[in-house]
Amino acid sequence: MAEVLEQQKILKGGEFLISETRPDSIFIPEEMDEEQQMIRQTCQDFVYNDIHKNIAKIEKQENDIAVDMLQKAGELGLLSSHIPEEYGGMNLETNTNTLICEEVGRTGSFSVSFAAHTGIGMLPILYFGTEEQKQQYLPRLCTGELQACYCLTEPGSGSDALAAKTTAVLSEDGKHYILNGQKMWITNSGFADVFIVFAKIDGEHFTGFIVDRNTDGLTLGAEEDKMGIKGSSTRQVFFENAKVPAENILGEKGKGHLIAFNVLNVGRFKLGALSLGAAKENLKMAAIYANERVQFGAAIASFGAIKYKLAEQTIRSYVLESAQYRASQMLQSKIKALVADGMEREKAKLEAAEEYAIECAILKVLGSEVLDYTVDETVQIHGGLGFSEELGAARAYRDSRINRIYEGTNEINRLLSVNQLMKRAMKGHLDLTNPALAVQKELVSGANGVAFTGNYANEQHALAGLKKTFLMVVGAAVKSQMDGKLHLKHEQEIMMNIADMMIDIFTAESTLLRVSKLKDMGRDVTADEAVLQVVMTDTTDRIAKFAKDALCSFSEGDELMLMLKGIRKFAQYTPVNVKAARRTVADKVIEANDYPF
Repeated sequence: MAEVLEQQKILKGGEFLISETRPDSIFIPEEMDEEQQMIRQTCQDFVYNDIHKNIAKIEKQENDIAVDMLQKAGELGLLSSHIPEEYGGMNLETNTNTLICEEVGRTGSFSVSFAAHTGIGMLPILYFGTEEQKQQYLPRLCTGELQACYCLTEPGSGSDALAAKTTAVLSEDGKHYILNGQKMWITNSGFADVFIVFAKIDGEHFTGFIVDRNTDGLTLGAEEDKMGIKGSSTRQVFFENAKVPAENILGEKGKGHLIAFNVLNVGRFKLGALSLGAAKENLKMAAIYANERVQFGAAIASFGAIKYKLAEQTIRSYVLESAQYRASQMLQSKIKALVADGMEREKAKLEAAEEYAIECAILKVLGSEVLDYTVDETVQIHGGLGFSEELGAARAYRDSRINRIYEGTNEINRLLSVNQLMKRAMKGHLDLTNPALAVQKELVSGANGVAFTGNYANEQHALAGLKKTFLMVVGAAVKSQMDGKLHLKHEQEIMMNIADMMIDIFTAESTLLRVSKLKDMGRDVTADEAVLQVVMTDTTDRIAKFAKDALCSFSEGDELMLMLKGIRKFAQYTPVNVKAARRTVADKVIEANDYPF
């Protein structure tokens, strides 16, 4: 597989906010090697020859077709790519698994069934199961002989997962746990053989269990009538004195939160990749229609308003793609380093996901919102046909909306990213204090900071300024909290502003690094540079607004005036002709009739 030159230390989670990253330390899609390209082609053949040709049957859930498709995916190795060979897997590295998720993201409802099975269904067993549990379940889950689901959410506990009411009580003979309770919104539950279930032992110790489908006392509700993802099975799961063998405890008693939250980090990362594939597929649909649809004597693709939409869909997808594969390489490098230090590979994967919990949350938010924008504009480009079920635009629009809700709502993930950053800073894992003080000193002194030279010096300078803007806001917020004027935990609007600044900084930097690396590789980057110019322009404006909104909500007087001056000083990017830049991107899309990068 393609290897990235790791000439820079591996950044800690969240450290991108205070450190520079070298282009040669990231991975970009253009570096896919021959084997990865072959895997991509295998995935696309499966998507177009098996899934898309049966989409109507999948939408109606005819004859357990989801099971058939999962088994077909198993035959191709797509269910086992992330599993060690000793359990029937292929043990592919992170970047290739990211590629597989991206391509499966093109399948709509099926991607939900796939992700639930391979992610939150299989990973708890892989990461927390005993050797006997791994040997019993993983090989058959790899082939699709067994299907898995994940039972966490309850009627009274969604985002607050630890408020679950399902109980588990050890039987008098010590051989079984008796489960009682109700789970809801359980993907794959209609056909799953293996249920990962969370319950509180004696109503207190939150614990994971592996529950087989034929367990007495396990029953299912009717299929939910959902707005979208209709091809995925979603039911309630009931436990009424369900007897689960004591040896089916997953992990340690009372440590179920470690399973739930760590596996969700991986799920959030994968959701970003799935959303990327779906966004590309929708852009392709929009481009084809725009080239075919003629109005006023010309294809609508030739109209400026449509070019804007195609360009913006592409730019946002490019940004997501750049961030996704950058984070993928961060995970891969961390895993490699931990294994080299003697850590077991599966533990290393889990630790890497925990290390980059901030980046995983960012990708979940970014991916779901890029996809929502893309499907909305695809409907708009299709006009009346976009509102009709005759074509795929309406289905994609309905399917997309769930992504901002599950794997933790986007609101929860924004709050989580900031909370994680603050916790890491308080524990000394990340030094935010000294960089924030340096920014304050620069602001007061009127100094201009470091001058950048070489390729994209203007963009590098602008990005450094955006990081300073972020540090200025966070430093001021923390100071206000220490002075007793502010309690960030209760100021979610400010937390959202900070989170959105983090997202924009990570994505803008990822885009800059990708374009810089392509330039260093000698590639034609005309369209890539156009993307970068639009991204830097829009990101600078957004961060200036987020910073101003946050500061004006807790600062006043001379202090506020100084920091508003700081926004004007730091959040700057030389104006460019973004209309021309977008048209450059749009023309490339129109020519390719597809995502062109």
